[in-house]
Amino acid sequence: MDKITLTIAKREHAGNKNRFLRRDGVTPCHIYGNNVESEAIQADTAALEKVISTAGGTRLVALETKSKKPRMVFIREIQRTPVGSNLLHVDFYQVKMTEKITAKVPLHLTGEAPALKTKGRLLVHPLRHIDIESLPADIPASISVDISILSTLNDAIHVSDLKLDSAVTLLTDPDALVAKIGETSVKAEVEETVAEAETGVPSEDGSEESGGDS
Repeated sequence: MDKITLTIAKREHAGNKNRFLRRDGVTPCHIYGNNVESEAIQADTAALEKVISTAGGTRLVALETKSKKPRMVFIREIQRTPVGSNLLHVDFYQVKMTEKITAKVPLHLTGEAPALKTKGRLLVHPLRHIDIESLPADIPASISVDISILSTLNDAIHVSDLKLDSAVTLLTDPDALVAKIGETSVKAEVEETVAEAETGVPSEDGSEESGGDS
């Protein structure tokens, strides 16, 4: 997996003056961590957007400067404008590579479930991520869940069925449901049938009366 890097600089401005940074294509950021002194920094907005897209919240990012050793961080919080979704601020959490941390790792469904080829079947997917503990370098970007093993009604995949590296400790309940083949409710099927049927109501003699004028 390629190393993700981002060039940063110390931020001199704060408060309302940050708007001038954003106007010039620079985003104000912050670094913090366990036993790490909080520091105000800034980064090129275009470069930062690329890092956010690639790293998400589960891949390590090396923050580089001209004078200091790279600082290994995770993206912890991203603030954007309500309109336009433009970057306002980003928080980075600095880690020690020799100390374990906890993280939420997203689950990524792969494959096709044969059971879904049967009419009236649906995929129930209540769990979108799991909690783990590991060294920073061992945190997976995501965990693949192969749903091609779901072939019949009520087939299910639980957290205990996931394949995790031995360096990763699972914190989520192993019995938690990840995915299951269910069926559409009778009510939903009736509503769908009614929606597809022609508009009209039965008259007293059993014939249909149109809802509109003739």
